Amino acid sequence: MPLLEIEDLVIGFRTERGVARAVDGLSLTIDAGRITGLVGESGCGKSVTARAVMGLLPRPPAVVTATRIALDGENLLDLDERAMRDVRGNQIGMIFQEPMTSLNPTFPIGFQIGETLRLHRKMGGAAIRARVLELLGMVGIGAPERRLKQYPHELSGGLRQRMMIAMALACHPKLLVADEPTTALDVTIQAQILELLVRLRDELGMAILLITHDLGVVAEYADEVAVMYAGKLVESADVGRLFQAPRHPYTQGLLRSMPRLAGPVGEPLPTIPGTVPSPLERPPGCPFAGRCPRVLERCHEAMPSITWTDGHGFACWNPA
Repeated sequence: MPLLEIEDLVIGFRTERGVARAVDGLSLTIDAGRITGLVGESGCGKSVTARAVMGLLPRPPAVVTATRIALDGENLLDLDERAMRDVRGNQIGMIFQEPMTSLNPTFPIGFQIGETLRLHRKMGGAAIRARVLELLGMVGIGAPERRLKQYPHELSGGLRQRMMIAMALACHPKLLVADEPTTALDVTIQAQILELLVRLRDELGMAILLITHDLGVVAEYADEVAVMYAGKLVESADVGRLFQAPRHPYTQGLLRSMPRLAGPVGEPLPTIPGTVPSPLERPPGCPFAGRCPRVLERCHEAMPSITWTDGHGFACWNPA
């Protein structure tokens, strides 16, 4: 049984012009102990998918429906808000995109990490302090005794991100959602954070949903990869197969646009022509049809379902 099962997830947002559909019929599974990369252009629905799983989208304006969102066999859609609070931070941990907007600037980091333990594990006093020190050491924060008393603004970007990881891991979750965990960090710190996540996955046996637009990160660290476009899942496979033999034209376009050291000097990178369709005005067929070099007439008429071949799925009428 997969650890996380998402079946036919639809997410819309009510606006003055109607409902903007951010995610349209997404189905995705994540296995225990595996890292799944969720990739696509900005605005394709990656982050709102994660927030829907966590139950963090405000309703209204969000409208969320799904056949099933199950964690370890338990359908999260059947839980009330109190039960979902027990899931968040306890069974599912999340690293948000920008730590400074996710942390409370008026409390020291020791208190903020310990709050998770107070709420979910009913710990207190010396037990919390010992666990927080253990977590800070686990994520590679030096001088943990001193860091306990510091505030978020006193830490560098890399240390704040490590603190967010410690907070997400406090209750030993089954699933860690990492939403652009290396945004705004320099290249050296990015590599350290990603290596840390892989090490913790190996040590703790948890699954990771790695949300990113960086295909290089996915190629290096993920086990499986799912590609989204305009709110739809268009391709999914293990990372080696997808990078070696992509089937969907959108995935091929993304891979062609990656910089290469061996590429011709002075030539511009290939780009995908056109723009992503508005979430308020989705076309009736495949949303990529207007930009696709392999487009057929039927592509404008109906969206294909995902075809699976030996664990490689793609939604295309004319795959490569």
